[in-house]
Amino acid sequence: MAASTSPRRQVLLKFLALLALLLGYFVYLWLRFDAATGAVTAALTWSFFVLCTPIADAGFLLDFPLRLLFGIRMVVSELVVWALAGAINIATLLLAPGYYDTTLLTRLFGQILTQPWPYWAVIVLSGAGTFLSVKFGDELMDVLHHRDRDFFHSHQFKHELIMIAFFALIVFAYYELIASLGLDGLL
Repeated sequence: MAASTSPRRQVLLKFLALLALLLGYFVYLWLRFDAATGAVTAALTWSFFVLCTPIADAGFLLDFPLRLLFGIRMVVSELVVWALAGAINIATLLLAPGYYDTTLLTRLFGQILTQPWPYWAVIVLSGAGTFLSVKFGDELMDVLHHRDRDFFHSHQFKHELIMIAFFALIVFAYYELIASLGLDGLL
């Protein structure tokens, strides 16, 4: 009989695997450019996935493990992730904007950041989708841990259905915006 692994250990292993992927990408960039360029480009790539995708994918690297291991609500950790991604980009735009020219993805990201209309709509829709998905994830974790169980039973998941419908609308609008801006071929 195979030994089962605890959920906390599985989360830790998945987190370490994702971290290894990010570090591997950094090493690739370091070898292709140099250490500083590799580090900044890896950080910009990570922040692109935070700020420009409508789900908590890059932030999820931290959100879910922090929730399971320490009980920190994913919405709170995602706020920190967004603040960190914003700070990385503000610093890079002000101090060394040339780093946005290193890869196709960072060039696209630089274009999104420096042309508010219409590209910032990508960030707005991504933020709405990300925080809605993280809020839903927090509520799901609460139900799984039997917190607020009476609330969910008394409202018969109407709240969650509205959230799912709104999230689907955000994702649809996001992809329509990407297509209308001609960015779909670049992503």
